[in-house]
Amino acid sequence: MIRIEDLVGQYSILGSNQNADKNTYKGELILSLDENNRIDAFWKIGNQEQFGNGFFKDNLLIINFWYEGEDSNIYKGVVAYKCLTSNLLEGFWSEKYGDPNYLGEERCFKILSDNTHIN
Repeated sequence: MIRIEDLVGQYSILGSNQNADKNTYKGELILSLDENNRIDAFWKIGNQEQFGNGFFKDNLLIINFWYEGEDSNIYKGVVAYKCLTSNLLEGFWSEKYGDPNYLGEERCFKILSDNTHIN
């Protein structure tokens, strides 16, 4: 059984956007714990930074996220990750103003201290 503490760390991410074109992206995700043993998340995708808070139960990690767009508006959404192992997360996401006909997708691979990925 995966524990919330096992998820803490840095991940490389491969994802696709919430649109018909499913534009792909790469980035980084850092997971840490707050004082209430809940998840704090930070994504870096290109020049964009995103922030989130969430919770973990039964190998599911749910994070509410937000970021400031290029237009200075704040955008919000939610991501749900299935924790296949403590080192591999598979998820889908949606944001409020995204295309409601699609979901974004992400796979997250934990990075070891020597910069190798764990699968």
